[in-house]
Amino acid sequence: MLAMSSRSFAQTEPAIRPPSVETKVDAVYPAEALASRTAATVVVRLTVAADGSVTNPEVIESGGSAFDAAALAAIRQWKFRPAMRGDVPVASRIRIPFRFHPSGAAPAPDGGIAAPPETSQAEPPTEEPDGGQANRTSEVEVTVVGRRPPVSRGTSDYQIETEQLAEVPRANAAEFLKLAPGVLLTNEGGEGHAEQVFLRGFDAREGQDIEFSVDGVPINESGNLHGNGYADTHFIIPELVQSLRVLEGPFDPRQGNYAVAGSAEYHLGLAERGLFAKLSAGSYGTERTLLAYGPPGGSRGTFAAVQLYKTDGYGENRDGRSASVIAQYEGRAGDSLYRITAQAYTASFHTAGVLRDDDFQAGRVGFFDTYDTNQGEDASRYSLAAALESRAGDVTFANQVFAIYRPLRLRENFTGFLLDVQEPQQQPHGQRGDLIDLSVAETTIGARGSGKLSAELFGHPQNIEFGYFARHDIVSALQQRDEASTGHPYLTEDNLDSNLDDIGLYVDANLRFLPWLALRGGVRADLFAFKLHDLCAVQSVEHPSPQNLQPDVSCQSQQNFGAHREPDQFISTSSTATMPRASLILGPWSGVSVSASAGRGIRSIDPVFITPDRATPFASATAYEAGVTVEHELLPDVRMIFASTIFQTRVDQDLIFSQTAGRNTLAGATTRRGSANALRVSAPFFDVSVNGTYVHATFDDTHLLIPYVPDLVLRGDGAVFREVPWSFLRIGGQSPRATLATGITYVGPRPLPFGTRSDRIFTIDANLVFGWPAVRVGVAVTNLLDSQYRLGEYNFASDFHSQSQPTLVPVRHFTAGAPRALLFTLALNFGGSP
Repeated sequence: MLAMSSRSFAQTEPAIRPPSVETKVDAVYPAEALASRTAATVVVRLTVAADGSVTNPEVIESGGSAFDAAALAAIRQWKFRPAMRGDVPVASRIRIPFRFHPSGAAPAPDGGIAAPPETSQAEPPTEEPDGGQANRTSEVEVTVVGRRPPVSRGTSDYQIETEQLAEVPRANAAEFLKLAPGVLLTNEGGEGHAEQVFLRGFDAREGQDIEFSVDGVPINESGNLHGNGYADTHFIIPELVQSLRVLEGPFDPRQGNYAVAGSAEYHLGLAERGLFAKLSAGSYGTERTLLAYGPPGGSRGTFAAVQLYKTDGYGENRDGRSASVIAQYEGRAGDSLYRITAQAYTASFHTAGVLRDDDFQAGRVGFFDTYDTNQGEDASRYSLAAALESRAGDVTFANQVFAIYRPLRLRENFTGFLLDVQEPQQQPHGQRGDLIDLSVAETTIGARGSGKLSAELFGHPQNIEFGYFARHDIVSALQQRDEASTGHPYLTEDNLDSNLDDIGLYVDANLRFLPWLALRGGVRADLFAFKLHDLCAVQSVEHPSPQNLQPDVSCQSQQNFGAHREPDQFISTSSTATMPRASLILGPWSGVSVSASAGRGIRSIDPVFITPDRATPFASATAYEAGVTVEHELLPDVRMIFASTIFQTRVDQDLIFSQTAGRNTLAGATTRRGSANALRVSAPFFDVSVNGTYVHATFDDTHLLIPYVPDLVLRGDGAVFREVPWSFLRIGGQSPRATLATGITYVGPRPLPFGTRSDRIFTIDANLVFGWPAVRVGVAVTNLLDSQYRLGEYNFASDFHSQSQPTLVPVRHFTAGAPRALLFTLALNFGGSP
């Protein structure tokens, strides 16, 4: 069964439609009960999986062993249409009574030959009670299995089901974010580096202003010297992304640290059941192998998948390889749902870095060349998580624990040979190179949980939820500069050991006063506590001792006039933040809903900026928005969802990336105003999503535009799919299916420092897939028009020894976007798919 459109933009909770029977098999009246003409009732509880199959049947009201066995034998042969949450099939738990009655049964004649067995009567689970008649079902219970999505916080709360749009070419899981309005992804660090994310006028870098998580497990890294909040999503296997929730703005009390521009949470599952293999090969020596398994008939939440990837790269110094494994088991124990997830990922890539535009225009370098072949990244991630969700009366409980280990080494060179100036006290030296060599090792342990009370008041359902979040990070971070000729470090810039704590509590209410009026929101409070050990606390001395100049020592062991001190220092500090959030939801009226939201979000400070005995600083964002959502059935089976918002967000202390420092640096207050719009139209044979965002982002003091932030981002994703009706192509009674999917991106000129603008970006990607459930072939092409576009553009000073007379004048730099590439894919499924 093909679900129709996804529920991308939700104002109200999606309705739950219970499962219905497709194939019913009557239970056989036990032969051994014919002589006594016994009547009996057996109640069976079972799970209807998302594909409609029956799993885990159990007798919860016995009629006797013979009758129990007959009921179980029958129910295992039933086939259902699954329960639907909105337009998405979900697993559900139901109860079905079987009533056995011997009316008209003849006793067994002498000689022991039994009369023909009779059948029971069991009504479909969609029947309502009819007053207790003997041959009708007396009760039906339907409980949806799985994670219930949180209620909408307004127009900018995008609940995105990937469905057929998953066929649009996407190099990694981060690119699913493009299904939400206003998202631009760039990457100056190559394929192994986390994507730089622009959202709603924010240059969120690699996660500093967006809270990322996967099924509740945080991805953002606290204390990463390259950028606090660094979030690398490359460990997520794209085929496992079933849906994601992108909430643009800090409007949900569940959102925590880094939710300044908003948050993004991935939900994993495997739609393909049985053994699934996918083999891909294409341009520039690219090869990818995926092997996954999901028990047939089981929940999509139970799976194991491994991915191997390698590429030679589309230009100089762009080769790389990676491997990722994710295994998860989702099961039930009574009315409780539990989930255990294990994940491992490792990657090693080289990267080309930036090029000067004047060198490219003069022909000194090619568009896909590099200055420094030592640039690259080695990254790993290992995690283990367990979650339990249960219900006791009117209270629903959820708890989760997680542990993550994340080592990273990153080598980048933005400025060439510009920064290693000769200091008077140093030994004479030439420029040794500006390559940043960063090493970070982070261990994260934590837990989150909640209890939600549901009750009916004033004739409407009301909910209130209390929750907690606790996270402890142990981080070791070292940043050095390496000599170009030898690769040896000659300068230590930072050497920090950090212990970071974030403990938060929240209360969230979902109050409905009228059928068309709801107030949702609450307040969250977090305590941040940092304990740092700076192993290189003194790097220069204003008045060094003439007898002990320490000319080339990075971490000094003296104070002014030669007084001795140890080169390290301990720093501890703490602070609290309170974050109110609220959304008012009006409607729907004939599919039209209106919302208004306000909230406060925070971003904790990079440990490198913390000073002793002062409250832990953090950036605070205050956001407001108003929007309208329209859901309408244009034609039978053709559904349209449109969402439009206007918004404003002010940040009291922003961060801007510095190429010379190689990290984010403190800036002043900023304000963003704009509008985000999204439209999704779907039918049984197509699914189209388009979105566009315009934003005006400025510094509060100068009113200048924030550099690098695009003011106009347009994105379209679409898929057309249909079974091919030619009978001679049918295999095993199944017709082949063809899918054509495409993604289109347009980004307007972005403001750059010193009053300049970047070039536009326009790309088209396409994918054609043909085959049967058991075997499919496809060919994907990215950058179909082979546009020579600049993925990132910057203005700053550099010296790559490419010109005879270097200057300190800022010039245009860029990172090259990928050229046209083809990728051929063969997918095999053994054991069936839903």
